[in-house]
Amino acid sequence: MGMSSVFFNKGENCIAAGRLFIEDSIHDQFVQKVVEEVRKMKIGNPLDRDTNHGPQNNQAHLQKLIEYCQRGIKEGATLVCGGKQVPRPGFFFEPTVFIDVEDHMFIAKEESFGPVMIISRFASGDVDTVLSRANATEFGLASGVFTRDISKALYVSEKLEAGTVFINTYNKTDVAAPFGGFKQSGFGKDLGEAAMNEYLRVKTVTFEY
Repeated sequence: MGMSSVFFNKGENCIAAGRLFIEDSIHDQFVQKVVEEVRKMKIGNPLDRDTNHGPQNNQAHLQKLIEYCQRGIKEGATLVCGGKQVPRPGFFFEPTVFIDVEDHMFIAKEESFGPVMIISRFASGDVDTVLSRANATEFGLASGVFTRDISKALYVSEKLEAGTVFINTYNKTDVAAPFGGFKQSGFGKDLGEAAMNEYLRVKTVTFEY
């Protein structure tokens, strides 16, 4: 789920998980498994059903991804895989994983809109601190939390400043569920009954008698 939240559609997805906060107790194992799975991904023709990872949308975006990763390295994040253009014709960019990402870094604050997984640690059990870090962004379209503790899931979903919160899943939307962001991620809602408000002409009449 972590991989699909980042790499789905090569990261060119408005609700792609721009940054993953992984608890210390599982961090190293998570990174190891992700890298193992990334190396299995087949990069190629998106019309081929066996392909896991196709090309980016255009040359300009590909170049921005290269510069994004170079800046991450320059600021001290650890690149554990990817980060480069694939040496083949087309706008192919390697699925990329960064760890040791600190809150002040450019790649922690800005979305790549590409196949770049940004991983930051948080202390085991320190939910309130990681919530404040997750909310310290101007964006707020979608978020997610993975836990076996339903009370913790409900607490986190209430505190996260995002228009959509996925719990133990990701990228699972429904036409009946309102979709839209907070902060700089937009106004109003698509989908659901709430979307109908965007099409209504509301009149207020005030009178005294």
